[in-house]
Parts: sequence; structure tokens; C-alpha cells
Amino acid sequence: MPGFRSALAVQRWDDHRYYHHSRINQSLHLVSAVSFLASYALLFTNPVAAALLGWLVAMISRQVGHFFFEPKGYDAVNDATHEHKEDIKIGYNLHRKVVLLTIWAVSPLVLIADPTLFGILGKPENTDGLIRNIAHVWLVLGFGALAFRAIQLAFQKDVQTALVWLTKIATDPFHDIKLYYKAPLYVMRGELIDSGPVKKVA
Repeated sequence: MPGFRSALAVQRWDDHRYYHHSRINQSLHLVSAVSFLASYALLFTNPVAAALLGWLVAMISRQVGHFFFEPKGYDAVNDATHEHKEDIKIGYNLHRKVVLLTIWAVSPLVLIADPTLFGILGKPENTDGLIRNIAHVWLVLGFGALAFRAIQLAFQKDVQTALVWLTKIATDPFHDIKLYYKAPLYVMRGELIDSGPVKKVA
């Protein structure tokens, strides 16, 4: 599927060049990528730990980089305004991320109404049990957020765009390590902004 591979390369390149100018953001993506890979491994043996690591370490480190360290002004390298980049963002732009993170933050409150989530989860006998139930809620939320945006893209764009985006998201940790493994070295040298794209995807 050369069209699929080409579309994946374009989505990856656009994400990198538009949203990863800050070396601190890149470094935090490196932390996030390693954490997500550990979360992937834990998913098969300890899904509770996978959810906690994925949301509390991998996701937070990733979004802190975007919200607090990535430049929001005019992008002279790509000749684009921040507003334009937000409009063309395929996946979760900053506005969608605010919505998602708000839902994530308040989602444990559903367990106040019913700690078993209407009988779906086990009754927590202690704090550990409550944390396990919260982790299960977060695990479902993570997969649900992916499915929701993919379905949106399938209707707004096409099915291939949705599948390409899902593939990109799933493989981002591997790709981020490949791209950003040197980012902490740049930060230690005081080079806080990437000088710009070195090549374009054909």
C-alpha cells in the first residue's frame, strides 16, 4: 500500500515540523515515548499499571511539552500561523487536547456515584482497589479517545486517513525515540529551539 505508507510519512513529518520546535518538548517526548513503550509491554501483564504509567507519566510529559514549551507565535520556518497549524492538525490539536485532558481529570468522579461503575468493576475494598478502578476507567478512556477521533476522521476525511492516523499514534513512541534521542544533549548545550526541518517528505 504505497499510498498508505506515503500518507503515514506525511502525517509524521507534518507533526514533527509543525509541533516540535522546542528541544525541551522533544526531550519530554523522549520521556513520553519510553514510558509509552513500557506501558505497551505492561498492557499484556498488568493493564492497571499500563494505564497509570500511560496517563500519569507518558501522557502528562508529552502534553506539558506542547502546552508550556512549544512556541505559539508565527512559525517563520514553515511560514504558518499557530491558528493555521491548529486548523489543519489531523489528530488532537491543543483545543481537542484540552477537552480530552479535562475528561481524563474528571473521569474518576464517576466512581463517586458508583464505585463499581454500575457493576462493571469490582467493589473497591481499600485505596488500592479504588486506584485499580480509576486505572480501568482511564484505560477505556484512552482507547475510546483513539476510536472517537478515528471515526471522526473517517467521516471528515476518509477511512485511509483515519487508519493512517491510528497507525501513526500507535507507532509514535518508536518514531519519537528515533527523532528525539539527542534532544536532551541539545538542551544541555543551551540549544532550546530546533533550527528547522532538514528535508521534506516527497
